Amino acid sequence: MTQRREHDMGGLAAGPVAVEEHPVAPWQKTTMAMRVALGKTGRGLIATDELRRAIEDLPPEDYRSLAYFEKWIAAVTNLLVEKGVLTHEEVAARVTALKAAREAALRARG
Repeated sequence: MTQRREHDMGGLAAGPVAVEEHPVAPWQKTTMAMRVALGKTGRGLIATDELRRAIEDLPPEDYRSLAYFEKWIAAVTNLLVEKGVLTHEEVAARVTALKAAREAALRARG
């Protein structure tokens, strides 16, 4: 018998699903656009089943702590590294550069 993975909620009590509308942040829209651009209608680099598998393969602590679109970002990153499109080092360097640029912009505003 295989052990239940973090994403496998089948048969567990989870409570009601909140279906009310909520605002969508710009970064969430960008994440969706990135997914479309990398998917079948775009570059064709990442199929829907690959994204689902990569999300399900996230470490349990990440799966529990990350929000919906954060899981997408982590999974897309992992898939692009798996496929040799990017390296983890390139991603980390870009994130560092973006954070530094944002901090500089915030300091410049006063």
